Order: sequence, then C-alpha cells, then structure tokens
Amino acid sequence: MEKYYLSIDIGASSGRHILSHIENGKLVLEEIFRFENGMEEKDGHLTWNYKKLFENIVEGMKKCKETGKIPVSVGIDTWGVDYALIDKDDNVIGDVYAYRDSRTEEPIKKVHSIVPFEKLYERTGSQFQIYNTVYQLYADKLTGKLDNAEMFLMMPDFFNFLLTGVKKNEFTNASTTGIMSAKTRDWDFETVKDLDLPLKLFKPLSDPATLVGPVKPEIEKQIGYKVNVVLPATHDTASAVMAVPENGTPLYISSGTWSLLGIESPVAISDKKALEANFTNEGGYKRSTRFLKNIMGLWMIQCVRKEHEKKYSWADYVVLSKAVKDFDSIVDVNDPSFLAPDSMIEAIKDYCRKTNQKVPETPGEIALCVYDSLAVCYAKAIKNIEEITGYKFDTINIVGGGCQNGYLNELTAKRTGRKVIAGPVEATAIGNALAQLLYDGAVKDIVEAKNLVKKSFDVEEIAY
Repeated sequence: MEKYYLSIDIGASSGRHILSHIENGKLVLEEIFRFENGMEEKDGHLTWNYKKLFENIVEGMKKCKETGKIPVSVGIDTWGVDYALIDKDDNVIGDVYAYRDSRTEEPIKKVHSIVPFEKLYERTGSQFQIYNTVYQLYADKLTGKLDNAEMFLMMPDFFNFLLTGVKKNEFTNASTTGIMSAKTRDWDFETVKDLDLPLKLFKPLSDPATLVGPVKPEIEKQIGYKVNVVLPATHDTASAVMAVPENGTPLYISSGTWSLLGIESPVAISDKKALEANFTNEGGYKRSTRFLKNIMGLWMIQCVRKEHEKKYSWADYVVLSKAVKDFDSIVDVNDPSFLAPDSMIEAIKDYCRKTNQKVPETPGEIALCVYDSLAVCYAKAIKNIEEITGYKFDTINIVGGGCQNGYLNELTAKRTGRKVIAGPVEATAIGNALAQLLYDGAVKDIVEAKNLVKKSFDVEEIAY
C-alpha cells in the first residue's frame, strides 16, 4: 500500500497541495489542489486574508479523501517574515499584515535609535529589509497591538495551530524575523530586551522533521480522515534548498516571486563584509545557515503581466524579449522603488530615465530589462559571496518555478560565466515532502534524501 505525504506550499501569489509517494525508488508528485493568494487592502494597509487561506488549506485536504489517497502526514510551508498575534484566549489580535505594507517606515528609525543597524546585524546577521519582523513587531508595540499578545506565530506556525491547536515556533521561519542570534541560533534575547518586546512571545524553537500533532477532531470531521501535522522547513526557501540535488555546499538560486541566492554554511557570517553586501543568515535543516542574498525576483514581471491585464503568457514574454535588438538598459532590481509600486512599468521606466539609460517601451523591452537586470544582480551577488566566504563556484543550481524560464537561465549563465543547472521545478514542495519522509523514517538522512531527488527529477544544463 502506497504511503502518501501532503505538502501544502503557500506563496505570496498562489498555493497548492501536492501529494508525494515513493514508487520504484523515485519520488512521485501529484498536484491535487491549487488556489490563488494575494495581499488585500484594508483600512489603508496591505493584509493577508488568513481566513480564506485557511479555508483553502482545508479544502485541499478534503481532495485527498475524494481521490482516495489519504496522507500519513501533512506539512505547511509559506513565505517568511509575516505573523499572527494570539491572545490568552487563542484569538487572533487584529489584522495579519503583509510584508509589503508601509507601516514600518517610522518604527525602523526608532528601532535603529535604540539598536543601531550595525549592532543589530552583528547580533542577528539579518539583512536590512523594511519588512523584517523585528520592525513589524515594534510597529505593533507602538500601536498597542502587543499589549494583549501571548504569542506570535509565523504564518505556517499559525496555520498549524488552526489545524491542531498546538502552538509551535519553527526554526527556519523564525530565522527570517531579524530577531534570531547569529551565534546561538536561538532568539536574540538581547535585542528583545533592548526593544522592550514582551519576552513571553518568544517560545522555544522546533526543528523541521518533527511532529506538531494530530489535526483537531473538528478538522478531522471536515476532511474525513485522521492525519498528523509534521513540521517541514516551514520557510519556503529553506524547503526549496533541501531539494537542491547536490550534497556539500552548492551555490543555489531559489527562483520565484523572490530570487534567493546563496549557500548553506555551517556557521552564520555577520562580519563587516557581509553587512556591506547586505547578505542575510537564515536557518536550514539541522540548524544549518542559509547565507544568502534576497533579490526582488520574478515579482517584477508578475506585476508587469498584471498591468498588461494578463494579455501575454510567461512564454510570450520570453519570445518578445528574445526578439529585442539593441537594448541593454539595466535596473537595480533591489531598489525600493520596485517593492510595491502603483505601476511596475512606470517604476522601471523612471529608473531608466534617472540613470540616463534607454527607456523600455515595448513589452519585449520591458521583459528583457527585467530578465537581464536579474542576471546582472545574480552575477554581482555571486562575486560578493565568493569574496566573503572564500568559496569558488563554477555551477549555479536554480530551483523553483523560475527555473522554467529558459531565457533567464541563459542570461544568468552568460552574465555570471557559470554553468546553470535548472531544476527541480517543484523544489519547495519536494523539500517539504523530504522533511516528512525524514520524520517517517522513509529516508535515513539528508544525503539519502538529496540522492532521492537526484534520481527522481530531470534537470537541464545550460553552458555559459
């Protein structure tokens, strides 16, 4: 009888439920449910509709019963940084804000007046991003939202709580908060104390491949079966990195809405060079460190497509950009103007005007500008990572949905002067499943898990 494992992978723009099982020594995936996600404006703020998201989580779990493929466990991963606040009666306090909301602008100044950013980076190794959880929590402190909070749960922790009634903070998602110590790999209690954040919010951290608990009776009744919830690496990038089909210290790009470029390091690196390059230290499986650069990613082309009212497919943008001649304008994809502009197309044009470059006019020129700018940014980040760590890389492993963009892969190989290995596409869901397999004893360790990925999924090689 087949043993099924359910990965629920929720990104900023969509979520999906993917069943996996091992057949003839290979991991087989089957998508059984997909739903849309997106930030919603409410009272002048960008928020997540967590009730709708949870309804979709349950709806997808019901599909397992309908297909007759009941999983032995389920794991949820999401993006990082965002969270829900819970009061003493287990109720959610207020709205769940989205990371692209601008509410942290003033709190950042206040935080840095108490703990200068250089000191904060030395302690945590977390790169500066205006949406880091530390700034969001301080914004909540200033508005009084923390007054009745008993616990804060990162998004996957929160959904696990809604499924099981068990409250746990998972290590990899906690590492995106900017409140984790680079040295101890536990909460940075020094900063918690300096910012006068409630100590009780910061509970012990749990690791991937451990049990949360069984679903609550009312959830069991809704979905039609008993099932355990198991912690994957709940931060989607941490799950994706688990699925990079190379052992050792491979260079990777987890490519999607964001591009996360980095390596797995045995220790956090929070020295001056890392600070100047704005690299971050996030958590991985077995408490490893993902030393990486957060790069804006395909968010830019997603916004462009939306402005074009989805008139063009992703493949169309590749064809259109390939046909462009004599256009080489490059934008800094990490410029704050691209974080949440009213018009991404205008933001790109404005940047080119300000930097005295040719302004893209056609859809092809706009797409080429985005793709080539990403490749240039990757090249710069790789140079930084080699200078900081002393490692040298001749290959880049690109995983996740963005690895399907063959033209971006070609540009990346060309701009970086390195071989690109693209795949697997479903890295996050695969990594999620691997944690469940590790918990279940179906694979003995991460080396065996990565070898399983290597055997199971084809990759494409692009020479530079």
